[in-house]
Amino acid sequence: MTSQLSRLERRVADEVARRRNDLTSLLCDLLSFDTRAPDPDYTPRDEAPLQEYVAARLRASGLAVRVWEPEAAELPRSRYPIPAGHHFRGRPQLIATATGTGGGRTLLFNGHVDVVSVEPRGLWTSDPFVAELRDGRVHGRGACDMKGGVACMLVATEVLRALAVPLQGDLLVNTVTDEESTGAGSLAVAASGLRAEGGVIPEPTSLTAWLGTRGSLTPSITVDGRAGHAGLAPAHWTAGGPVNAIEKLQVVLEALQRLREEWQLRPDCRHDVLAPGGIVPTSLHAGQWMVSYPATATLECHVQYVPAQADADGHGRRVEQEIEARVLAAAEGDSWLAQHPPRFAWPGDVPAGWVGRQEPVAATTLDAMAALGLPRTVAARTTFFDGPTFTRAGIPTIAFGPGDIARAHAVDEHVPVDELVRAAQVLAVAAMRFCGVAG
Repeated sequence: MTSQLSRLERRVADEVARRRNDLTSLLCDLLSFDTRAPDPDYTPRDEAPLQEYVAARLRASGLAVRVWEPEAAELPRSRYPIPAGHHFRGRPQLIATATGTGGGRTLLFNGHVDVVSVEPRGLWTSDPFVAELRDGRVHGRGACDMKGGVACMLVATEVLRALAVPLQGDLLVNTVTDEESTGAGSLAVAASGLRAEGGVIPEPTSLTAWLGTRGSLTPSITVDGRAGHAGLAPAHWTAGGPVNAIEKLQVVLEALQRLREEWQLRPDCRHDVLAPGGIVPTSLHAGQWMVSYPATATLECHVQYVPAQADADGHGRRVEQEIEARVLAAAEGDSWLAQHPPRFAWPGDVPAGWVGRQEPVAATTLDAMAALGLPRTVAARTTFFDGPTFTRAGIPTIAFGPGDIARAHAVDEHVPVDELVRAAQVLAVAAMRFCGVAG
């Protein structure tokens, strides 16, 4: 595949650049919809109006559009953190199809339209749901993660249609909800019978390629103590004295730290590109009263694991077993914990995934990046995205898009307009090269 643009590709890229203001305006429109991830009661926000807005634009470009609310009961079995009672009412999914002339590969553009909380809202310079253009950047909640990327894939599609580029393969445009909370939106789409030879998700990759990501677990580990008055001289626990659950939790923390340090060096915990697996304690819940020995202490962690640590299906059962074994072995060295071993809960498991550089969707996107003056950078720093969901469903899917992931979920979230334009150009050219152009 050439790293030079063809005459038609240059025409497409120039038209994307000409629509710079339209691209910016589209993003500002998308930011005006409040699509924060749902609260526990699943009351919908502006998800449905946003999807109808997107549907109208795509229909105007001649795409066949389907907007629907999947049945949660029909979701495939998974270890994703999807709670009981989950539903999609008021939070529809969208798939639009630009049918090709025939003989080419089908490409999927996927993007999530949900965003995270705006708190602490009082620290924002401007209203997070009223987009503001400052210093060449669009500011607002979701500008970076990832309504900016959604705007790019929509404009790329609109330009291809407006210029009547005769793609041989179908181009699928898919916007989903629930990525920030459970991953259920893309899981439902992947299970809907969708078929494609490759997918690109315009997450905020800083115009680099994410070919995969580490898997993640969010365990909680609970240690039992024994309550008692903190103001009295304690007796030994074997004589009925109190036991400080927080202090006993140190045994767990030390075991996790040793395992984390080991993972940094073990060959089976390393990857050619991705960072090694890690274990990060993120929160602690303990204590019943300020002058009482805490009877329980619960530690929550964020665990990430590389594909080599995963099971055959990409999940982290082996990682769970290793962590439990290490913690329980350490507990055996403590007389109290040996008789009152720590307890574990594993509420969710988001799988690891990787798409090789030789896969057509990866190779084509990297070539399109080079053709538009970008280095063929495959990033080591990635975070969860819906790529592995589609890859596991038979659609190798990578990420490439505008914005810095470090700005995601942050106060005054923003994305540079220059990156929006370049990302839309790369997406359009990648679609032409992946799907093929008739004639």
